[in-house]
This record gives sequence, C-alpha cells and structure tokens, in this order.
Amino acid sequence: MKIAILSPNARHLQDIAALLQPAGHTVVPAEGGKSRMRAIADDERPDLMIVDGMCCDPGELALVEQVTALHPALRVMLLCASHTPEFLIASMRAGVREVLPSPPPAEALLAAVDRLAARITGTHGAAAGRVLAFIASKGGSGSTFLAANLAWQLAETRSVLLVDLNLQFGDALSFLGDARAAVTLADVARDIARLDASLLASSATKVAPGLSVLAAPDDMAQALDVRPEHVDAILDVAVTQYDFVLLDLPRVVDPVATRGLDRADHVYVVMQSSLPHVRNAARLLQVFRSLGYPPAKSSVVLNRYERSAEISLEQVTRSLGAPHMLTVPNSYREVSSAINHGSALAVSARGGAVARELAGLAASLLPRAPPARGLMDRLFRKA
Repeated sequence: MKIAILSPNARHLQDIAALLQPAGHTVVPAEGGKSRMRAIADDERPDLMIVDGMCCDPGELALVEQVTALHPALRVMLLCASHTPEFLIASMRAGVREVLPSPPPAEALLAAVDRLAARITGTHGAAAGRVLAFIASKGGSGSTFLAANLAWQLAETRSVLLVDLNLQFGDALSFLGDARAAVTLADVARDIARLDASLLASSATKVAPGLSVLAAPDDMAQALDVRPEHVDAILDVAVTQYDFVLLDLPRVVDPVATRGLDRADHVYVVMQSSLPHVRNAARLLQVFRSLGYPPAKSSVVLNRYERSAEISLEQVTRSLGAPHMLTVPNSYREVSSAINHGSALAVSARGGAVARELAGLAASLLPRAPPARGLMDRLFRKA
C-alpha cells in the first residue's frame, strides 16, 4: 500500500515511516500542514494519507472533505493529540476512516493501517469490471431498451450495475420492472464525499439478484447536480464492485456524457435503418474520432434490422465507413409488449429473436473458459 504521511513534526514523520516501511508499505513522508493535502493527493495518488496535527476544529475538515471528494479511493487517517466527540463525528462525515492519538502508539497505528489495507485489498484487489456505454444516434433508436436488457442478460451469471446517465429524461429503471428509485444519481452526486462501495450499493435499486440500477433523477432540475467528476468517482467505485457497468447515455454529447464515453471500454451506437439515423450515427462516429477513440472502441448496433429494409445493411456499413456492425432483428410485438409491461425481455419473451440476439451478445462479452485439455496434453504436461 502506498502511504503518504503529512506532519509538521519531523520526528513524527521519521518514527511513522520507520514503523510502516518494514511492514512492506511504500511511504511518502512530507513535512508540512494540512494545506499540502491536495497537492500530495494529486501528485502521489497514495492509497492512504496519514495527516498529523489536525485537531479539534471541525472547520479544518472542509479541506479533508474536498480532497476525499476529488480522490474517492483515498483513505485518510488523522492523528490528533486530543479531540472531541463532535470532532470525531465531523471527521467521519468528511471521509476520514481512522482517528488516532498523536504521536500514535505503534500497535494501534499498525492495526489501523492493516484494517485499511484489508479494505483496500478487498476492493482494489478485485479485477476491474468492464464499462459498456450505449448511446442513441437518434431519439427512438432503442438504446435504453438494449442497454437495460443486455444488463439483464449479463446479470444472469455476473454482477451488473446499470447507470442511467440520461439525466433529464432517463427511464432505464422502468424497462426492468415497476420498482421506484429511493435514491438517484443526483443524490449520490450531492453526497459524493461519502461515496464508497456500501453507499453505492445502497443507492442503487436492485431489480434482479445480480442487477442493480442507479437511476436518473426524477426532477430534471436535479440533473445539474451531476458533474463529470461525479461520474468518475462513481465509476471508480463501481468497477471494483461489479463485473459489468452499463451506461445509458443521453443523445446529447455533453460533458457528463463525454466522461462516460471516455471511461467506457466499449461504446455501442444504436441506430435504425433510416437516413436520419445514418446521418446522426456518422456524426457520432466523427465525434469519437475527434475524441481520439480508436475504431475498435465502438460498434454500431442496427436495431430493428430487416433484410428487406429500403436501406440495406451494406449501404449503412458503407456510409459509416465500415465500422464494426451488429444487428438486432425487428420484433415489434414482443419488444413493445415488454416495454409496456415494464418487463425484461428475457422474462416476457425469452425465446424470441431479440432476446436470443441479446443473449448471444452477452455470452460474447463473458470471459471464455480455457479449452479442456486432452489426455495426451495432460500426460505430456505431467512429464
């Protein structure tokens, strides 16, 4: 674990470093006061910051809160010669994980560092989940429907979080049931300083055993509470907790949507085979090129695809510069029924053509098991 130690007392710095380095930690000592917290967090990106000499005045904690808001993965430990119960409560609200005496007893400090290391290992040690973003080339493309139902398919074998970043008109939750969100993205953004795995889990609405939805705000005005850095903080935590994080993006490429696109491992542009969809999909792909995304980062999904369509798949592919294309067949009745009943397609029409296509896409996203070795291979391997 990388630990930054900040203290105005050179002797304290020396003693704490001498205690933690033999325990296998990388220690970055820095002489000074709390005003250096932000710079050290930005430059060193430590897992833990131990701040010595911040005592009693809850007003001092505003700086801690600012730093933990900017660096949600950072753990902060305070060393105080004395403190009050009010200070302890305010410390926890500011994102402080431990408060110890200053100078700290060696056993207490090592035990506290071990506790924090165990929590960090429990989150950061897990493989990062994949982030998949869905964006519509035009209103009515079916982007939210596909994102919600792919999330459902993936959740049959993996843990999945669907994040509704369509902040003004988001309704992804309604595609998967009749649950109402008690907490929305705007609430999480306003409480971003406290964000950790447990807060994220409790903020998301569980719609299936492996699937939760972080819903868009009910009130359009609350969309302004969500900023790009909030998206970063949420995804930083989400990828440590879920195998897949799906983003349902608005059609407008604003700063929040751009941050989601930046963080996505793969982006699906959803369109239908009409000239306006083709034009807008071409514009989106041009935006991706302007943002520096490699072509392999995105796929175009031709939704409601019919071979007999006036604009053929070949024409769409050629017009868009031959991107990676996927097709989802047209099955208006089963899809509209699922939407109108607020039911996942895998529940209402599991055997239907669209459900089968999404199941295939979900399977293609899962890690492939290594092929079983034959008898000769196993014998030679033993030899």
